[in-house]
Amino acid sequence: MGSQEVLGQAARLASSGLFLQVLFRLITFVLNAFILRFLSKEIVGVVNVRVPLGVFWSLFLGWIWLQLLEVPDPNVVPHYATGVVLFGLSAVVELLGEPFWVLAQAHMFVKLKVIAESLSVILKSVLTAFLVLWLPHWGLYIFSLAQLFYTTVLVLCYVIYFTKLLGSPESTKLQTLPVSRITDLLPNITRNGAFINWKEAKLTWSFFKQSFLKQILTEGERYVMTFLNVLNFGDQGVYDIVNNLGSLVARLIFQPIEESFYIFFAKVLERGKDATLQKQEDVAVAAAVLESLLKLALLAGLTITVFGFAYSQLALDIYGGTMLSSGSGPVLLRSYCLYVLLLAINGVTECFTFAAMSKEEVDRYNFVMLALSSSFLVLSYLLTCWCGSVGFILANCFNMGIRITQSLCFIHCYYRRSPHRPLAGLHLSPVLLGTFALSGGVTAVSEVFLCCEQGWPARLAHTAVGAFCLGATLGTAFLTETKLIHFLRTQLGVPRCTDKMT
Repeated sequence: MGSQEVLGQAARLASSGLFLQVLFRLITFVLNAFILRFLSKEIVGVVNVRVPLGVFWSLFLGWIWLQLLEVPDPNVVPHYATGVVLFGLSAVVELLGEPFWVLAQAHMFVKLKVIAESLSVILKSVLTAFLVLWLPHWGLYIFSLAQLFYTTVLVLCYVIYFTKLLGSPESTKLQTLPVSRITDLLPNITRNGAFINWKEAKLTWSFFKQSFLKQILTEGERYVMTFLNVLNFGDQGVYDIVNNLGSLVARLIFQPIEESFYIFFAKVLERGKDATLQKQEDVAVAAAVLESLLKLALLAGLTITVFGFAYSQLALDIYGGTMLSSGSGPVLLRSYCLYVLLLAINGVTECFTFAAMSKEEVDRYNFVMLALSSSFLVLSYLLTCWCGSVGFILANCFNMGIRITQSLCFIHCYYRRSPHRPLAGLHLSPVLLGTFALSGGVTAVSEVFLCCEQGWPARLAHTAVGAFCLGATLGTAFLTETKLIHFLRTQLGVPRCTDKMT
């Protein structure tokens, strides 16, 4: 398969079904905003901060949540112990579907992935809304049962699809899939009598260590909140709501791009091999794609940062009312907008880095991440004691900056001996930078005079100012970043002729 064909598949994986993702996310966004009107900050903090950590440690340290950590007041958060157990059970169910998810991801089954995940999320939100309205006294039962229902529906979607696919002799996909029946995905003894392929096991162990450390870096603030009690349950709830709202664009746009183009880079480039020793056509295509993705991530991140600063309070007021728009909520979301910029750049740089690194380089990177994890946890605690929940976001920004620096160094060294310079994607036109600065200033002044206690007419005027500035910024980007526009038109904007379940 040529690099252009792989690029087409990766672009299709990133763009196909985007309408469905936006639609499903919009539905769950509205449902979650509705649910928030009927919940206290304390129960949101327990559900979204403490209990999901119990999911991650369900097979090892789940008993800690019941024996060692502070148990919430049963009058405020009822059925805590049962909720932890059900969340742990949902983690086991989700792990059962992991082989199917990996198979779907590796073979770019776009519609399956979008429909399975979106359907399960929507059904979870609907069930949660129903239980909150009709059985509010159930407390954590509501969220733990909804989580178990979500994982069950998700796994069943994958299992049913692959059962039908592998059971159909007419399917052309059977020629490319590495398995011919469902039982091939279960542990088994190979023909030579070996139960484990040690070469693959060592590589898996390297990625497990990397994933474990990345989990600490991604969810580290939750561990600090849980074990050190630096925030009360109410503040934890506000932080997590803002965190989820701020990361909505990252989950909707950046994550699909990162996952899809990681597959592209992994298929086009030979892992651990110098760029000058590989097929130069593939190296050139990979460099051009990386440059365009960096430019796209930078523009999207800057847009969110610039406009998010002036519209954070309005967004929180619409989403959750005064519970979110007063107090630390707006400051948290403004800080998170800066974090989204770093998150976007890091997603692109790491998807290339992890696709091109050799096993030995992955192991060395793990040591760096180990040191970074320790410093991140300490920094989270110190900054939170100093400036409250904003300290978690500042620590995340520091952590993300270090990771970006590591990846940029690897990319620079990788292409050092070649004529390609993909890091040029991080350079923007001075005219575009000036437009961003002007838009940020205009919207900040608009927020002072029009938002958010002047009534809805003033809010609509503030929104109109932002829409005008956003249009001017996007128009400037369209005129100055012609190379990126060409990439988007040719790779992400052209519908593919194949219409299969990929």
